[in-house]
Amino acid sequence: MDVSQTKQVKQLDRVIIRFAGDSGDGMQLTGDRFTQESAVFGNDLVTLPNFPAEIRAPQGTLPGVSSFQIHFADHDILTAGDRPDVLVAMNPAALKANLGDLPKGATIIVDTHDFTKRNLDKAGYDANPLDLLGDANDPLAEFNVFPVDLTGMTVEAVKEFGLTRKDASRSKNMFALGLLSWMYGRPTEPTVAFVERKFSKKADIRDANITAFKAGWNFGETTETFVVQYEIKPAAMAPGTYRNITGNLALSYGLVAGGVRSGLPIFLGTYPITPASDILHELSKHKAFGVTTFQAEDEIAGIGAAIGASFAGALGITSTSGPGVALKSEAMGLAVMTELPLVVVDVQRGGPSTGLPTKTEQADLLQAMYGRNGEAPIPIVAPQSPGDCFAAAVEATRIAVTYRTPVMLLSDGYLANGSEPWQIPAVDELPAIDPDFATAPNHVSKKSADGEADEFWPYLRDPETLARPWAVPGTAGLEHRIGGLEKGDGHGNISYDPANHDFMVRTRQAKIERIADSLPPLEVDDPSGAAKVLVIGWGSTYGPIGAACRRVRRAGYNVAQAHLRHLNPFPKDLGEILKRYDKVLVPEMNLGQLSRLLRAEYLVDAIGYNHVYGLPLKAAELAEAIGQLVADAEEIPVDLGEHGLNPPADHEEAPLR
Repeated sequence: MDVSQTKQVKQLDRVIIRFAGDSGDGMQLTGDRFTQESAVFGNDLVTLPNFPAEIRAPQGTLPGVSSFQIHFADHDILTAGDRPDVLVAMNPAALKANLGDLPKGATIIVDTHDFTKRNLDKAGYDANPLDLLGDANDPLAEFNVFPVDLTGMTVEAVKEFGLTRKDASRSKNMFALGLLSWMYGRPTEPTVAFVERKFSKKADIRDANITAFKAGWNFGETTETFVVQYEIKPAAMAPGTYRNITGNLALSYGLVAGGVRSGLPIFLGTYPITPASDILHELSKHKAFGVTTFQAEDEIAGIGAAIGASFAGALGITSTSGPGVALKSEAMGLAVMTELPLVVVDVQRGGPSTGLPTKTEQADLLQAMYGRNGEAPIPIVAPQSPGDCFAAAVEATRIAVTYRTPVMLLSDGYLANGSEPWQIPAVDELPAIDPDFATAPNHVSKKSADGEADEFWPYLRDPETLARPWAVPGTAGLEHRIGGLEKGDGHGNISYDPANHDFMVRTRQAKIERIADSLPPLEVDDPSGAAKVLVIGWGSTYGPIGAACRRVRRAGYNVAQAHLRHLNPFPKDLGEILKRYDKVLVPEMNLGQLSRLLRAEYLVDAIGYNHVYGLPLKAAELAEAIGQLVADAEEIPVDLGEHGLNPPADHEEAPLR
């Protein structure tokens, strides 16, 4: 029988796939390659890599499970998906760790090879669940399970290359990738070309991986185990050139673009820290764009060098995560006092202390707002998606250079490691950033014979922005000194005068407030114009909030959405927008930091929806919370039906705060 002739092709509009295995099984590479194949095909996509914090967690254990989730579709999507339609599990621990996330009817493809007594014990199984398939007490009865000896078939397929069994079995991830590529009609050429490049100097490894990949594809084509192939058509997108991009990569490109548009050399002074280290890795590749990278001995030295670079006329940048921000706080205060441009990138992670280094969180907002001694206001910019990290980095550069201030750029682990299609902008479409260096004296002294400026005062103010002049050291006639002690207004000499200190504190605050004059009106997505509930967020909650609002609207109810890029200062029209709505919901991956700020600033009864799982918010669960508020605000019963979803039974819904 020609099996290939009996295969069915089923049309789908979207699929969520999760690859899961031991942290040495290559799940991140597998997911990344499937993502690249889907990007080439033209699907819209969002990804969620999830890996252990340990460099090499104990093999076969639940803490050692690494996974990669991809949501791809024929239409615009906003999240990596709540619950996978397909799980590829490479061992018992991967199955057990991810089973609770699967909806009824999900497909499970499981590698039977590692379901040994030892591995089952490590994962906490009393019995092999694969031995119970079809029994009355089958623990996997709610799912479509396909046990496949991925490892055994991989070893058999690559035996001609003379590898040890251990080395041969390492190609099982490529076999799995080939099988899934067949199942969902992914193009294979990009992966073959990638493997050829990656292992060009190791012919046996190269050929084994390509052979395993093709063997997986052929297995899907010829086996009677899988009789359905799925097709997800390309998504309709605006004309342009696209590439798949992660948040850290987009942020790095944005910083380079900020340097190009300002004409400034870029200096990154940093110290490696998860999940921000990729920014250092990427920027170090771009010396051709005037980028200098410096891996310092610690966090404080990194920001100190960046401030020195800004003093010398470069764009100083430092990158870190929450623990590093704590160490850099005193130096950030120095940048506030000296009023020098500086971009501080905080890729947030789970805390406190070392916390959850590889998991996402957005709990550094109050630290960014207030985490320095004295009155030290700093603008805060937050991207909303991996691709948006580019535009947010350009915006942070604009503010830093224009207003002579350090700027906090708040990304997070979800944005940093996740990816999506990104339309590459034309350079001349990006905002021009004028450093407007001081080139001549700006103050008339009593000694001036002709009334012309003959002195340079480093703390005079631009009447529009309140920014002080930026003079490159070595410019003749503009010699000056700056430091951490309080400055006298205008002349900048050290001053301990109480009235001057009060004036300078208020001036520095007013300068930050002036930034709001340059911000566009806040966009509010309220299709019906009749919504009584507003859902407002910041950072990476944009996707889950948008997806949840779509669910509520599809169920027939009204809800409005707004999202904040600028968190200090807030947009000038924010207060008026908040007052339009009866209920304001603020979803965050923290215990309610933005909601506290909104309550304090605008006296609005902001209601928090707060999860701190180290994972993105789930759209279906958030939709249920929105539905509750709509019911309260409009005094109507709300039933989201298929558009809502009760939370998994193993944990309760987080309460509204």
